[in-house]
Order: sequence, then structure tokens, then C-alpha cells
Amino acid sequence: MKRILVAPLNWGLGHVTRCIPLIQALREVGAEVFLASDGPALHLLRAEFPLLPTFELPAYRIQYGLGNMVRTIGRQLPRIAYAVRTEQWATERLVRANGIQGILSDNRYGCFSRRAHSVMISHQLHLRVPGQVLQWSANRVLRLALNKFDTLWVPDVPVAPGLSGQLSHGATSVHRDVQFIGPLSRMKIYAADMEYDVAVVLSGPEPQRTILEQRLMEQAMPLSKKFIFIQGKTQAKAHHFAADHVEVISYLTSQSLNDILLASQVLVCRSGYSSVMDLAALGKKAILIPTPGQTEQEYLAESLATQNIFLTQAQEQIDLELGLQDVKSTTGIGPGQFQTDDFRKVLAAWVEGL
Repeated sequence: MKRILVAPLNWGLGHVTRCIPLIQALREVGAEVFLASDGPALHLLRAEFPLLPTFELPAYRIQYGLGNMVRTIGRQLPRIAYAVRTEQWATERLVRANGIQGILSDNRYGCFSRRAHSVMISHQLHLRVPGQVLQWSANRVLRLALNKFDTLWVPDVPVAPGLSGQLSHGATSVHRDVQFIGPLSRMKIYAADMEYDVAVVLSGPEPQRTILEQRLMEQAMPLSKKFIFIQGKTQAKAHHFAADHVEVISYLTSQSLNDILLASQVLVCRSGYSSVMDLAALGKKAILIPTPGQTEQEYLAESLATQNIFLTQAQEQIDLELGLQDVKSTTGIGPGQFQTDDFRKVLAAWVEGL
């Protein structure tokens, strides 16, 4: 039985949620799976897979301000670099202690080992950073970090633009072994009765997550539509009604979330790549609200809105009533346009070859 370590980044919940189908598929092919992360991502892993062994990795402890996110992160690079180094030491200890043969790291740059075949899962082959010099420097550092891994798995289709556009396509020279494995999503499409007009799925770093929740809640209250807010708070389960037509729940595990989203006419969420892959799997129309200053989300929202696939609004200029009217004219992504099970062949072959 092959022993595999799966380690998603704790940055919002997108990295951990897209690892869920990988973990399920690993168990189906008979692998022994070990899980590692920190914070809310680790809490969700334990809720989804209570019987699997879990380990806490060193936290990056990134602090998010209200200003330019690039500058905010830039000032913390020395601490992040140290966290990556301690993460690598922790990974080596886990590999030796548990006989790990393969590692699937979703954007945790310290989760690799020469003792195990190490795979990085990332759609960001090309970072978008303001300024040509800074962008060149950032992508140079990215290439050095990626090449510590044996293989790079890109959760998208190989034909441009795919779902990720310029973030993944046209930059495959960043690594010696790049494989496009198809989109990853824990969501499935099946028949469901409509119960909600709008599902708001909140995620991402604080304080921006709370700011978005407050603004959307204020605008939802006077509208004559039925809302459900999924807060993305995995530390404790809570459920209440903010009003007769506004239901609030702290978090949902995969099947329950799948049920709720299919029972909703329109979704409102961040434009993180994992959210985009979930929307592709569900075939739902959506209003995308990028996290301010997060260039990847801003690019994805603009790219998809330009194609009239989804509607996008800036967090500072949210008009929920207008957005719910305008989103009707968007196309969404048709069910089945992107297959979310293609990764299984790549995964099974990788496990067999370890």
C-alpha cells in the first residue's frame, strides 16, 4: 500500500477544498493517505476525513491589511521564507517517521522531500504583479521554488485559455515536468429542487472576508429574495437566521454544500480559482467579487466577465440588487464543458509508479 501525504495551503479554503477529490481518489485506488496543513484548512480536513491521520504544519502567519496586498505580503517575505524552511523540516520528519512515498502539495512550497516523489499542485505558473521589474523578479523566485518539486500538476485543461487563462497557459517552461490534469472540484451536478434565490459563499483572508460579509448582508436584508450565507468559518459549526429570508451557516462539508449550491439560482463568491472550478462543475451563474489587491482574483474576474461568462463587481462598489438583475444576461459555464474527473487517470498512474 502506497503512503501519500496531501498538504494544502491554508489560504482561504480554496486550496483545501480542491484537494478533497484527490484525497477521495487516492483512497479509492488503495493508497494510505496522510493529511497535513494548519488553521481553518486543517479543521476542514478533519471534518471531511475524521478517520485519516492529520498533522499540523508550521503556519505562515501572514497578516492582511486593508492596503495594497502585494506590498503587505512583500514586507512579510522574510517571515514567510522562514516558515517555508520550517515547513520543509517538518515535512522531512513526517516522511521519515511514516514511510511516505509520495507528496501532493497544493501551494505549500516547503512540502517536498528527496525521499519521496513530490508533486506541486498549482495553476499559477505566471504571477501577475504590478510593475515589470517586480513581476520578473517574482516569477524568477517562483521558478526556483517550483523546481524543488519533481512534477508540477496544473488543475486545468491544456488548451488555452482553459479556466485559468494566462495564469497557466503559455508559461509551461517554468518547470521540467508540467502536466495539465484537468480542473479539480469536489462539486457534482445532479437534480435538485430550487430552494434559495442566492447562495453567498464567503472565503479568503481576514479582514476582507468579514468586510464582504457585512456589505452583502446589509444589501441582502431589504431584498425580497431568499438568501443563504455560508461564512467559511470552519472552527465551529453555527446556524441561525439573520432574518426570515436570510439564513446563515458557518460552514458545510462537501455533500451538504453541494446540495445547497445546486438548490440556489445564483451564487455570489470570490473569484479565486477553486471557486471558478466549482462553478464550472455546477454550471451555475455567479457574481464574482475579487479580494481587493489580490491580482490573481482580479485577473480571473476580469477575464471571465469580458467573455460574459460571469458578472463581476468590485468589493468597494457592490450593488447586489443590480448585480442579481445583470447576472441573468451572462452565460455561465455549461455543465460538462469542463470535465472534473480527468485527473483520476494521472493520479492512478502516479500512485502505481511510486
